[in-house]
Amino acid sequence: MTEVARLDILGHLALWLLLVGLALFLRILPIDLSPGGHPGPDVILVLTMAWVLRRPAHLPALAIALVWLVEDLMMLRPPGLWALLVLVGTEFLRARHSVVREITFMLEWAMVTGVLLAMTLAYRLVIAIVMLPQDPLDLSLMKLGLTVASYPAVVLVLHFVLRIRKPATGEVDELGRKL
Repeated sequence: MTEVARLDILGHLALWLLLVGLALFLRILPIDLSPGGHPGPDVILVLTMAWVLRRPAHLPALAIALVWLVEDLMMLRPPGLWALLVLVGTEFLRARHSVVREITFMLEWAMVTGVLLAMTLAYRLVIAIVMLPQDPLDLSLMKLGLTVASYPAVVLVLHFVLRIRKPATGEVDELGRKL
């Protein structure tokens, strides 16, 4: 019984890593897919946040931190800063996953928006303190807005295509533990 549960968790982790790898590969392609040079949404981030709110056991914190550390290195950002902020944001959401199962989608979306806004402001503050060059504020806010706007689409894909849903009240896993 525990092997089935472990395989389910490993299978979902592998699926998440595959989706993140594909999105990261598309991001580093030398083809500009964004309209008019504007930044696109951070689909990897909202995918991770939506997944953590639905099935927190499927995404360990170490995997999240390592993926974003690799992304920091590939995107030439300060190594570890965005990874730390993403880890703090996802762990904040992970601690509240039991509350999220009982609230409406609009409140969930508002909570994720607040976390994304806090992460973006913290990143810009740290970059300003150490006086590194950063994107203009309007581009950062545009990227934040597009990322927030893409959250419902990512949740729909998770729910209907990948069948990763919020656990129902009282739902238990294969070992009888409450989800």
